[in-house]
Amino acid sequence: MIGTELLDDPRSDPVLVGRELRDIARLNALFGGTRAVVRELRFFFERRRAMGNRKRETWTLLDVGAGSGDIALAARAAARQLDIDLKAIGLELNPTAARIASAAGVPTIVADGSALPLGPRSVDVVVASQVLHHLPRPVAVRWIATLDRIARRAVVLADLRRSRVAMAGVWAASVGLAMSGVTRHDAVVSLKRGYTKTEFDEMLRQAGVRTVARYRRGARIVAAWSPSTE
Repeated sequence: MIGTELLDDPRSDPVLVGRELRDIARLNALFGGTRAVVRELRFFFERRRAMGNRKRETWTLLDVGAGSGDIALAARAAARQLDIDLKAIGLELNPTAARIASAAGVPTIVADGSALPLGPRSVDVVVASQVLHHLPRPVAVRWIATLDRIARRAVVLADLRRSRVAMAGVWAASVGLAMSGVTRHDAVVSLKRGYTKTEFDEMLRQAGVRTVARYRRGARIVAAWSPSTE
């Protein structure tokens, strides 16, 4: 692993964790993190309507590494526009983050993504945003395979594309937005840990997932697919 980040340690100071999660939510909103996930999810929401199903439905969503719950809340709002009631549940290793997400309206349990307490095809949609870069590559591959196993309708992975330009940009932006020094440090480390398309594609292949990664604005990389029913 490259460097260390505050959110790598579930025992980190709760005050610092809360401050960083607020900063991350702002960065997600301003620089494409939220948009990258919602764009992929909307495809699956709209495909349901294109297939002629216009009745209001209830779907479940598991947000692995929910952070402050900002991504899940944005997904819920997008789903509502397309007549889907999205019941979001978060999963977090960090107890402070779990409390913050729960207070924001995303019930979140404290658990390790390496031992998800869920069976095959037990949730409709699984999202993991900016989580995989916190893991060693072999562990990240195992997580991808697990997320593919538990999802019924869709899996959306969104992470960071490694980029020196983005590192300089996020550092400058975090200074301009008066974010904490810890956030500035961790944002750069996160980008150093990010992926190229070749690397992400290889992880998907090793996990047995038949899809490819795509770059998005804001130094983002995403992969989204419907799990095989085989």
